[in-house]
Amino acid sequence: METPVAVRFTRFGKDGLRALVTGSRSLAGTIEYWEAIARCAGENRPSKLLVLDELVGTELSAAEWEQLVENMLGFGLRSLRIAHVKPAGLGQAEYCEIYANIAGFDARAFTDEAQAMRWLRYGSEPDGGAPVPFGTGVGDLHQ
Repeated sequence: METPVAVRFTRFGKDGLRALVTGSRSLAGTIEYWEAIARCAGENRPSKLLVLDELVGTELSAAEWEQLVENMLGFGLRSLRIAHVKPAGLGQAEYCEIYANIAGFDARAFTDEAQAMRWLRYGSEPDGGAPVPFGTGVGDLHQ
Protein backbone atom coordinates (compact mmCIF):
# COMPACT_ATOMS: atom_id res chain seq x y z
CA MET A 1 0.00 0.00 0.00
CA GLU A 2 1.39 3.38 -0.99
CA THR A 3 1.56 6.15 1.57
CA PRO A 4 1.33 9.77 0.35
CA VAL A 5 4.52 11.81 0.50
CA ALA A 6 4.64 14.25 3.42
CA VAL A 7 7.24 16.96 4.09
CA ARG A 8 7.81 18.56 7.50
CA PHE A 9 9.99 21.67 7.64
CA THR A 10 12.07 22.89 10.58
CA ARG A 11 14.98 25.29 10.75
CA PHE A 12 18.41 25.06 12.27
CA GLY A 13 20.89 27.77 13.12
CA LYS A 14 20.42 31.18 11.54
CA ASP A 15 19.99 30.10 7.95
CA GLY A 16 19.30 26.39 7.70
CA LEU A 17 16.20 24.57 6.46
CA ARG A 18 15.55 20.91 7.31
CA ALA A 19 12.98 18.90 5.36
CA LEU A 20 11.87 15.52 6.73
CA VAL A 21 10.30 13.52 3.90
CA THR A 22 8.17 10.42 4.55
CA GLY A 23 5.88 8.21 2.49
CA SER A 24 6.23 5.88 -0.49
CA ARG A 25 9.05 6.45 -2.96
CA SER A 26 8.32 7.19 -6.62
CA LEU A 27 9.78 9.54 -9.21
CA ALA A 28 6.59 11.64 -9.21
CA GLY A 29 6.54 11.84 -5.40
CA THR A 30 10.22 12.76 -5.31
CA ILE A 31 9.68 15.56 -7.83
CA GLU A 32 6.70 16.78 -5.77
CA TYR A 33 8.68 16.93 -2.54
CA TRP A 34 11.51 18.83 -4.24
CA GLU A 35 8.93 21.29 -5.57
CA ALA A 36 7.59 21.73 -2.02
CA ILE A 37 11.14 22.27 -0.73
CA ALA A 38 11.76 24.86 -3.46
CA ARG A 39 8.59 26.75 -2.48
CA CYS A 40 9.56 26.79 1.20
CA ALA A 41 13.14 27.78 0.39
CA GLY A 42 11.87 30.59 -1.85
CA GLU A 43 9.71 31.94 0.96
CA ASN A 44 12.33 31.63 3.71
CA ARG A 45 15.65 32.06 1.86
CA PRO A 46 17.96 29.66 3.73
CA SER A 47 21.55 29.14 2.60
CA LYS A 48 21.70 25.52 3.78
CA LEU A 49 19.28 22.68 3.13
CA LEU A 50 19.18 19.31 4.86
CA VAL A 51 16.80 16.79 3.28
CA LEU A 52 16.16 13.77 5.49
CA ASP A 53 14.72 11.25 3.04
CA GLU A 54 12.82 8.51 4.89
CA LEU A 55 10.80 7.36 1.88
CA VAL A 56 10.20 3.62 1.58
CA GLY A 57 10.00 1.46 -1.51
CA THR A 58 12.01 0.75 -4.61
CA GLU A 59 14.95 3.11 -5.11
CA LEU A 60 15.01 5.45 -8.07
CA SER A 61 17.27 4.37 -10.93
CA ALA A 62 20.28 6.36 -12.12
CA ALA A 63 18.21 7.56 -15.11
CA GLU A 64 15.39 8.71 -12.80
CA TRP A 65 17.88 10.63 -10.61
CA GLU A 66 19.21 12.31 -13.76
CA GLN A 67 15.65 13.25 -14.78
CA LEU A 68 14.99 14.61 -11.29
CA VAL A 69 18.08 16.85 -11.42
CA GLU A 70 17.01 18.15 -14.85
CA ASN A 71 13.60 19.01 -13.35
CA MET A 72 15.28 20.76 -10.39
CA LEU A 73 17.17 23.22 -12.62
CA GLY A 74 14.21 25.60 -12.58
CA PHE A 75 13.54 25.28 -8.84
CA GLY A 76 15.94 28.05 -7.73
CA LEU A 77 17.95 25.83 -5.40
CA ARG A 78 21.43 26.28 -6.88
CA SER A 79 22.31 28.99 -4.36
CA LEU A 80 21.90 26.53 -1.46
CA ARG A 81 24.33 24.05 0.00
CA ILE A 82 22.28 20.82 -0.06
CA ALA A 83 22.80 17.69 2.04
CA HIS A 84 20.53 14.77 1.06
CA VAL A 85 20.43 12.19 3.87
CA LYS A 86 19.14 8.67 3.25
CA PRO A 87 19.49 6.81 6.58
CA ALA A 88 18.42 3.47 5.08
CA GLY A 89 21.30 3.57 2.58
CA LEU A 90 22.20 5.59 -0.47
CA GLY A 91 21.12 3.06 -3.07
CA GLN A 92 21.36 4.96 -6.36
CA ALA A 93 21.30 8.40 -4.67
CA GLU A 94 25.00 8.79 -5.37
CA TYR A 95 23.94 9.34 -8.98
CA CYS A 96 21.80 12.25 -7.80
CA GLU A 97 24.87 13.81 -6.17
CA ILE A 98 26.93 13.33 -9.33
CA TYR A 99 24.26 14.76 -11.66
CA ALA A 100 23.52 17.61 -9.26
CA ASN A 101 27.17 18.65 -9.07
CA ILE A 102 27.52 18.49 -12.86
CA ALA A 103 24.46 20.78 -13.10
CA GLY A 104 26.03 23.34 -10.75
CA PHE A 105 24.44 22.42 -7.41
CA ASP A 106 26.54 22.31 -4.21
CA ALA A 107 25.14 18.97 -3.05
CA ARG A 108 26.21 15.78 -1.30
CA ALA A 109 24.50 12.54 -0.36
CA PHE A 110 24.90 11.04 3.13
CA THR A 111 23.61 8.12 5.20
CA ASP A 112 24.29 9.90 8.51
CA GLU A 113 22.49 13.10 9.51
CA ALA A 114 25.27 14.19 11.89
CA GLN A 115 27.86 13.98 9.08
CA ALA A 116 25.55 15.94 6.79
CA MET A 117 25.08 18.65 9.44
CA ARG A 118 28.86 18.94 9.91
CA TRP A 119 29.29 19.36 6.16
CA LEU A 120 26.52 21.97 5.98
CA ARG A 121 27.83 23.93 8.96
CA TYR A 122 31.48 23.96 8.01
CA GLY A 123 32.61 27.47 8.83
CA SER A 124 29.22 28.59 10.20
CA GLU A 125 27.88 29.34 13.65
CA PRO A 126 28.71 26.73 16.34
CA ASP A 127 25.37 27.07 18.16
CA GLY A 128 24.15 23.60 17.11
CA GLY A 129 20.57 24.87 17.29
CA ALA A 130 17.94 22.18 17.70
CA PRO A 131 15.26 22.01 15.01
CA VAL A 132 12.39 24.44 15.56
CA PRO A 133 9.36 25.18 13.37
CA PHE A 134 10.50 27.04 10.26
CA GLY A 135 8.70 30.23 9.30
CA THR A 136 5.10 31.18 9.81
CA GLY A 137 2.45 28.99 8.25
CA VAL A 138 4.97 26.34 7.22
CA GLY A 139 4.46 22.87 8.58
CA ASP A 140 3.27 19.60 7.16
CA LEU A 141 2.71 19.19 3.47
CA HIS A 142 0.63 16.18 2.49
CA GLN A 143 0.40 15.21 -1.14
